[in-house]
Amino acid sequence: MNNQPKDQLMLEAPVSKAPEVGRWLGAFQDCRRRTLEQLEGLTADMIDWMPAEDGQGNPPRYDSSIGTILYHIADIEADWLYAEVLVQDFPQEVADLFAYATRDADGHLTQVTGVSLEEHFNRLETVRGLLLDVYQQMDVADFRQPRSLPSYDVTPEWVLHHLMQHEAEHRSMMASLLESAKAHFAA
Repeated sequence: MNNQPKDQLMLEAPVSKAPEVGRWLGAFQDCRRRTLEQLEGLTADMIDWMPAEDGQGNPPRYDSSIGTILYHIADIEADWLYAEVLVQDFPQEVADLFAYATRDADGHLTQVTGVSLEEHFNRLETVRGLLLDVYQQMDVADFRQPRSLPSYDVTPEWVLHHLMQHEAEHRSMMASLLESAKAHFAA
């Protein structure tokens, strides 16, 4: 007989003005929980580590470190919150969280190095708190109300969908990098 407790695979919906929005936020929070869980075992040495060529002259599979990707996830979440959902510039306290441009002159993610894991996690948590504060006040009509931007129309509902996909894709990249880093540092 198995005496292990069963996993509880359920969403916890944050308190929200509209239960439907709360359910979306529950899924959004589960996405972050899975990201943080995936990073268990990440050490300070591994944050900025990037793999070298594969030994056959081929470039590494990824051209960013875990730290750079964590910075990018927070940056993009803040950008979608302010540019698309609130349709405004970053307030100064949010701009202060992002000392680096999103991309370099070649269009690659700006490499963010020398930042502690604690600082990366605090940035992620701060931006997430700001987003939750905004979304928890929305009713369903506002959640589904398109924001008209010069190039497209977008709803806050779609923004959550997009941000979950974005983070999940980067979670996969970080998992691969973490596995490689663990092997590198164990050698």
